[in-house]
Amino acid sequence: LRVPRGLPALLSPAAAGVGGDPGTGRPDPTATPPRHRPARSPPLPGMAGPRGDRPARRSTRAGGGGCCWALPTGLLCAYGFFCSVRPSEPFLTRYLLGPHKNLSETQVFNEIYPVWTYSYLALLFPVFLATDYLRYKPVVLLQGLSLIVTWFMLLYAQGLRAVQVLEFFYGMGTATDIAYYSYIYSIVDVNLYQKVTSYCRSATLVGYMVGSVAGQVLVSVAGWSLFSLNVISLTSISVAFGMAWFLPMPQKSLFFHHVSSQQLGWEMKVMDCKSGSAVQDHPSVQRAPALRDLWQDFLQCYSSRTMLCWSVWWALSTCGYFQVINYAQGLWEMVQPSQSTEIYNGAVEAASTLLGAVAVFVVGHIKASWAKWGEVTLALFSFLIAAAVYIMDTVRDICVCYASYVIFRIIYMLLITIATFQIATNLSVERYALVFGVNTFIALALQTLLTLIVVDASGLGLDIFTQFMIYASYFAAISLVFLGSGIYSIVKAYRRQEQMQSSSPESQ
Repeated sequence: LRVPRGLPALLSPAAAGVGGDPGTGRPDPTATPPRHRPARSPPLPGMAGPRGDRPARRSTRAGGGGCCWALPTGLLCAYGFFCSVRPSEPFLTRYLLGPHKNLSETQVFNEIYPVWTYSYLALLFPVFLATDYLRYKPVVLLQGLSLIVTWFMLLYAQGLRAVQVLEFFYGMGTATDIAYYSYIYSIVDVNLYQKVTSYCRSATLVGYMVGSVAGQVLVSVAGWSLFSLNVISLTSISVAFGMAWFLPMPQKSLFFHHVSSQQLGWEMKVMDCKSGSAVQDHPSVQRAPALRDLWQDFLQCYSSRTMLCWSVWWALSTCGYFQVINYAQGLWEMVQPSQSTEIYNGAVEAASTLLGAVAVFVVGHIKASWAKWGEVTLALFSFLIAAAVYIMDTVRDICVCYASYVIFRIIYMLLITIATFQIATNLSVERYALVFGVNTFIALALQTLLTLIVVDASGLGLDIFTQFMIYASYFAAISLVFLGSGIYSIVKAYRRQEQMQSSSPESQ
């Protein structure tokens, strides 16, 4: 219940400028298919090309429904907004430790919160495949239903086991978030990807900020109970679930239901010189061997050293990021107990989200040689992240903790955006989705291992301050690894340049 919805959208392919054929992501075939066939049939929606030897441009209308692209985009944005308006979320730890649930600190931190990590990891890969196979909408509905169950149990479930089941359903809701961010790419034309991605991204960010600010105002000014905030969250999610039913059902998906130029052949639009009429022709559709293509794409994507480097940082840092934001409320609770003093968790979450979005916008306009200085940049800012977590842990002042948390989130969102740009530069949409899924899976696997050892009661079950000292050391280790790798790459490039200069005719 602590992971902001902003991260997957930040990593969306269109936000990173990914291009390519949205059906296959492979280069256009050079062979030109025959121009005339005896059998004629109506054209597939949106597949008619202006010339016989060029690939067709897809229509900007929703697949299968004949709706303008604005309708599904608007519905999806409304779903994302209402799904993100959760005023109770910044106060979850206080709610669980308070009289409503009456759970102990050990139960919340060492027995309940780890369940989210385990369920997210277990469900991520099946949900990834099911999302594509079922064509997004059913999984979007599953997400809404999972979140409704989560908040209903937050209101009425009692006891340790019931709250652990609640965390499982929230893990399901988090894993199915991929359907929200990939649905729109099966509906609209590739030329609209950047626009609709910005809309969907903005909807979730605005929703999360509205929820955080509303929660803070209702608690601090109006004096509402945390139970009432959970009622508002449940109502907002229920509205989102109702809107999801009106989303058009996509007719294709990235892997299992795509219509590729290699399996389908180009649909021809040949002009009859005598009558001026267009002759439409296309062969039968064949289903792509999706799993085999996935494996081949996986091997090709990670054969690049640059891709591997940025992906390793992505997985390692995301693991640490999830741990910090999952247990930050627990740290704040230990620094300043919320039962006796006023807390401002909602304001801090809203501020970090807003400033992080500004940082993401700014870095998108910075021109830098990331291929040369990227690893050193990762090392430097990873060290700053480690310093922020260390200060959050050792300076037992709530204002310092809040400020360090805001800095932590801003730096992470900035770096993950740079990593996204670098990874997505030469990848097609579905290859980007594959890399995103694999990197996230590795991050969750590492987080699960870290949770089992450090947090879980069956492992070391360390207190919250010791945990954050380990997280600070974790980011410091990441910084050292990439500092060494970056220095090695720079020295290697410098020596290569010297060798080229010494072997040039001018130097002889």
